[in-house]
Amino acid sequence: MELTERKKKVLRSVVDLYIRTAEPVGSKALTELPDMKYSSATIRNEMAELTAMGYLEQPHTSAGRIPSPAGYRLYVDELMADYRLSMDETRSINNAIEEKMQHVDKMMEKVAKLVSQATDLPAISVASRQKGVTVQRFDVILAGQGSTILVLLLSNEQVVNKLIKLPVNVTEADLKILGAVLNATLTGLMAEAFTPELLQRVMNAAGAASSLVPIVMEFTTHTLSQQAGTNVAVAGQLRLLEQPEYQDVGKAQKVLTTLDEEALSNLPAVMQNAHGTQVLVGPENVAQELKDTSVVVTKFDIGDGMQGMIGVVGPTRMDYAKVTARLSYFAESLSKMFAKPEQSRLPQGQESQSETQEA
Repeated sequence: MELTERKKKVLRSVVDLYIRTAEPVGSKALTELPDMKYSSATIRNEMAELTAMGYLEQPHTSAGRIPSPAGYRLYVDELMADYRLSMDETRSINNAIEEKMQHVDKMMEKVAKLVSQATDLPAISVASRQKGVTVQRFDVILAGQGSTILVLLLSNEQVVNKLIKLPVNVTEADLKILGAVLNATLTGLMAEAFTPELLQRVMNAAGAASSLVPIVMEFTTHTLSQQAGTNVAVAGQLRLLEQPEYQDVGKAQKVLTTLDEEALSNLPAVMQNAHGTQVLVGPENVAQELKDTSVVVTKFDIGDGMQGMIGVVGPTRMDYAKVTARLSYFAESLSKMFAKPEQSRLPQGQESQSETQEA
């Protein structure tokens, strides 16, 4: 029997549906596909011939068919679109993302120092990543003898990867099938959707590469969870001791214990629905240690699904007009800077002033 273009189309559709559903495929399911113009009888005949040719199998007494190893081989060699990233593309994208994230982390530290210097108060700067990030695409790339690279393209346009050691019996063709399965079943899902039931379903569809699925899903859920993280920088804590209200070391110590990265990591949630600059005076602060202090915070946009926040902590008698004006100026300037990466300089007046003070 000849492997006609019609047989190839039927085989490709069977493999695609089986990868997506992990259920044997019948002729009725194929007739419902928008690009399948053949009658149910014609499709049944083609599936019977593909079975006789060894490209499809009939499991148990099911009326449906599943791809055989030979069917998968033909699928990955001729029928499946090849859309994997090249090694150079992967390396280039990851280097750019890594540099971007290092830039943000270092910038948050610098911003906290500059805000503290501009206000003579302890300052904080926060960068929080957006929630709801998903994987847009999986690529599984053979990296050499006995290893592969798993590449995740995320919905916030970040790219992450992981080097995985291969079992002896997993081939490049098996990895192509795994990639197709991952893209059919795991894209667009948030971390909470990665259940044991989904794991089993993906393993059933992954064939010879099924042993890699738990590694892939663990790395994916870890990556998605990390995307909702928060980076916090604190500077100028000892400036609090310069204020008359905090000459009492015991009183100052209570406030200083709240000015650490862990204690401040929930501030983005507090500011989530806030607009403009927010001032929390004395008892308005949630933390008991801050009941005799005021906190002034404002937000700015970083881009890449991230939001920034800067603020200061000081006595309730702080010069609110001056502090809010300076924080607003910082926030506006930072938003413009992150919107245009080539403008890598911070507010000119504040930076010049800080450099003079440091000198």
